[in-house]
Amino acid sequence: MPTTNKKISLGLQGGGSYDAFTWGVLDRLLQDERLDITALSGASAGAINAAVVADGWAHGGGREGARRALDRFWRSLGLSAAFSPMQRTPIDHLAGGFTMSHSPFYQMMEMAGALAGPVREMPLTVNPLRQFLMANIDFERVRACTELAIFINATNLHTGGGKLWTRAQLDVQKVMASCCLPTVFASVEVDGELYWDGSYTANPPLSPLVESNNGQDVVVVQINPLARKEVPRSMADISNRSNEVAFNISFVREVNALLHRHVVPDEEGGGAITHAPTRLHLISAQDTLRELSISSKFNAEPVFLQLLHDRGAKAAEAWLAAHFDDIGLRTTLDPEPVFRPRAA
Repeated sequence: MPTTNKKISLGLQGGGSYDAFTWGVLDRLLQDERLDITALSGASAGAINAAVVADGWAHGGGREGARRALDRFWRSLGLSAAFSPMQRTPIDHLAGGFTMSHSPFYQMMEMAGALAGPVREMPLTVNPLRQFLMANIDFERVRACTELAIFINATNLHTGGGKLWTRAQLDVQKVMASCCLPTVFASVEVDGELYWDGSYTANPPLSPLVESNNGQDVVVVQINPLARKEVPRSMADISNRSNEVAFNISFVREVNALLHRHVVPDEEGGGAITHAPTRLHLISAQDTLRELSISSKFNAEPVFLQLLHDRGAKAAEAWLAAHFDDIGLRTTLDPEPVFRPRAA
């Protein structure tokens, strides 16, 4: 049957537990039956969100199945955090901002990564994220979700180039590669190559969305604060802010190429791809998350994840109210806060 629904594709940034904000955005957008989501791309935790959506959508689950899968995944993550050594101290609670800065495990984790590097994954040092993903995402269902195009990326450790995988190729190893923050996790091997976090080369990858939907409407969910008033002082916070800056460079580069040069960087092959005019939109967490501590990206407490979800749903609601009629007609992304962000 013909439909008058508006079609969009979604680019999902990665940013640790901040991706619970994206959970809220997705939850709200999936409720709007005027929208048809045709494709998702993601880096790091954004790749996880994309895979969870496909898992829930597959075999007739549709948008409600995707919403249930997201809810189940993030609530399971919150419950598992109760058994993690990464806990806020009484000083952290007093400091506010859901900071983890005084957590001994947070500081030790970052210091160990800086001094010796993460331990290479072996049978006795299996990354706990792998077990959690395998328990909470059915990758056979992800690969079977023919209704959605899914793209995730990783960064080749040796070449520094990007690597893209499609929905039909996804498994836990490739998602682990996309999520491999090198100061925390050992590099992940896929088909004889070693990979780090995909956010270094594209956060999120936009070229496959532009190519797959003939340059229509791409909505980016941006969760990494471009500017922060807080000055990082510990080695752990410095490491996290430097990663945040690096992840934002790839985002700003792609937005600049799309808006001003009508090309998009080819994350995998290098160079640039000329594309049909693309209408670019942005749902941003910049104003709602930059007040949080840098270390809060490692906080997975249920109350914090729910707060992020609610803020994401509210941001999506505001975007729909302001720009739904613009979908299919014009770009609504305001370049000013992207290229000239302010810390306060």
